[in-house]
Amino acid sequence: MRSSSPGSRIEHLLRELAPRVLGSVIRRFHDFAASEDAVQEALMAAAEQWPREGLPDNPHGWLLQVAARRITDQARAESARRRREELVVSLVPPELQLVSSPDDDEMTGRDDALVLLFMCCHPALSTASAVALTLRAVGGLTTAEIARAFLVPEATMAQRISRAKQGIKASGVAFELPSVEERARRLGAVLHVLYLVFSEGYTASSGEALHRCDLSGEALRLTRLLHARLPEDGEVTGLLALMLLTDARRAARTGPSGEAIPLPEQDRSLWDAEAIAEGVALVTEALSRGSVGEYQVQAAIAAVHDEAKRAEDTDWPQILGLYDVLMRLSDNPMVALNRAVAVAMVEGAEAGLALLGPLEADPRLSEHHRLDVVRAHLLEQAGRHEDAVTYYRRAAGRTASIPERNHLLTRAARLADGGRA
Repeated sequence: MRSSSPGSRIEHLLRELAPRVLGSVIRRFHDFAASEDAVQEALMAAAEQWPREGLPDNPHGWLLQVAARRITDQARAESARRRREELVVSLVPPELQLVSSPDDDEMTGRDDALVLLFMCCHPALSTASAVALTLRAVGGLTTAEIARAFLVPEATMAQRISRAKQGIKASGVAFELPSVEERARRLGAVLHVLYLVFSEGYTASSGEALHRCDLSGEALRLTRLLHARLPEDGEVTGLLALMLLTDARRAARTGPSGEAIPLPEQDRSLWDAEAIAEGVALVTEALSRGSVGEYQVQAAIAAVHDEAKRAEDTDWPQILGLYDVLMRLSDNPMVALNRAVAVAMVEGAEAGLALLGPLEADPRLSEHHRLDVVRAHLLEQAGRHEDAVTYYRRAAGRTASIPERNHLLTRAARLADGGRA
């Protein structure tokens, strides 16, 4: 949950404004890399000045003015960029470069976040670069924050973002929503990036907190924007439903000390009933259209979990049937792993364990701690506690998430002591 302190409110405001300001600057100066650098400088200036001097009357205009001054000064100071300065001067009226007048974007309510989102998911970029650039340009995260989220050194992430910006520049893509045909081609990558950002926020891969609400919240906001633009697309609707139905459980996933609480042990009265109702309505609407995609099926599975009043009321046969459908739509080994859990809940733990062997040979999953977690859980269900302890400890050694590691070690210790986990 976001803090309501003045510093946090300013941070949230800056994150909200960042893509709009960046969109305005790109549209005026036609250079993604230079515009992004200038906006980052403006955001840093605001982060320093606003807490001390108070919010300006027009925060968006203030940022736009500072960014415009930065990019203009940069063009003037560097002889290598003199040609671009001349182009800028020829294309943009001087008063628009330096004066914070009533902003057209604000008057029309235009939000450039979607344009930026499709630009950052350009096919010229790898998925990793697209995620990094999306978080930087659309989400407003710093390079250090993105590096921490994805377990890479800050210098490595800075290089990745720099290459991504150069890739955008080299592609020559215009700053506008792509055509209907191009949008359809690029939509899958956009949804994939949004879901990656959400997943990292919902279950942080490293660090002391289980959640990164800034990431999951930003992914939800952008997916809502996308859904508002493409309400008839079943997969966009499915992804929004999936995020809502998953995020609805967030308050119950951690205890008072931030410890992880697994799904069967959660206090379901803490689940967000409003988000569940919205998610169920969305996925029901999407599935009624007849064209079924991966996100819709995942949302349907999440809905079955969310609609169970108690863990023992969960309709596992229905969940298994949905995983069978999902397996036909996806070759993701994580789907096969989750299906093994559903099989165990319907047919018994040994049936689920029998499905894990082939997954150990899949290089996409063989080193992932989640495979050890599932094996440990099913071994525990099968009454093979000594083996379960081994795999709980092995999983704990492989995760970089401190709450998850502590939960796994606690579970192993309780089993080793002969108590119930």
